[in-house]
Formats: sequence, structure tokens, C-alpha cells
Amino acid sequence: MIREIIFFETHFIEFYQKQNGKVKGKIQYAFELLKQVERVPEKFLKHLTGTNGLYEIRIEYQSNIYRIFCCFDKGKLVVLFNGFQKKTQKTPKNELEKAKKLMKSYFNQKDKENG
Repeated sequence: MIREIIFFETHFIEFYQKQNGKVKGKIQYAFELLKQVERVPEKFLKHLTGTNGLYEIRIEYQSNIYRIFCCFDKGKLVVLFNGFQKKTQKTPKNELEKAKKLMKSYFNQKDKENG
């Protein structure tokens, strides 16, 4: 295994539980790529410019597009934040802001735990 995936808080899990079996399967497939492939194709994982290390996991099923925000910690750990279904070309600003806040909280919490 190249990477480990963890969830920060419950935002992703709540999103995941609302999806149908086919979409869950696509998400699992993307996670397997993340875990096992050294260089994940941009079709599945894209760095978001101007976000200090925020990435989006990209899932498409039929004509629906789903995004899951995440970041890397120590290069080997993928931390999942929130997920959503895209309705337009642009990523919803509120979802992006939420992901940025979650990433900041994650690293703040981690710093506290490590003294």
C-alpha cells in the first residue's frame, strides 16, 4: 500500500451514505487508485490551485459529477473532508470554503495533539 485514507470529522461519511450503490462503487474505485497508484491520473485527483494543498477526488457516474475534497499529510496519508455532487461547471464556493476550514481545523487539531 502506498497511501492510507482517513476521514476528518463526519462530512464525507454523511455524503457517502446518501449515494447509491453504483456511485459508492466508483468512489471505492477512486480510493483504491489513491491507495495503490504512485501517480494518480488527474482525471481522478486534481490539485486545486491557490488552496495551500487542497485536492479534489473526481468521480463521474453517468452524467453526474461528484467531488471529494482532501489533502495529504506526510505524503502517505490522505485526509478526506467534504463531498458533494457538482451541478455546474464551477465548484460551489461554499463547498470549497468548507473544505479549506476543515483542512485548517485538521492541522490545528493535529498540532495541539503533538504539543
